[in-house]
Amino acid sequence: MARDLIQAQSTLTHRYQTTIPDSVRKALGLNKRDKINYAIQPNGQVIISKAEQLEDDPVLGQFLDFIVEDIKKNPQHIQAISSSIVNRVQSLVADVEFDIDAPLSDEDE
Repeated sequence: MARDLIQAQSTLTHRYQTTIPDSVRKALGLNKRDKINYAIQPNGQVIISKAEQLEDDPVLGQFLDFIVEDIKKNPQHIQAISSSIVNRVQSLVADVEFDIDAPLSDEDE
C-alpha cells in the first residue's frame, strides 16, 4: 500500500534542537520520549524512523507500579521535604555553574 507523500518543515533552535512536526509524529506513531533513527543518504537526504523500543526493565517497572499503588492507597504518607533538606541540597549545588543555553553533549542527549 503506497502512502501519500508527507512533507513538513521545522526550524533548528540556537541549541540545535527542533520540534518534530505533528504530521510527521502521527505518520511515524511517535510519542513523548520515543527515540528516533536518522539514516543519512549519500545524496544528503535523511530518512527518519521511529527507533524500536528496548524492553523495559521488569524489576524497575514492578517497583514503580508498587510506588504508584502505595501512593494511591496511602496518600497520607506523602510529606513535603523539610527545609533542612532543601538547604542541604542547595549547599551541595551552590558552586555548580552551568549555561542553560549551551548545547547538550552527546551523552546528555
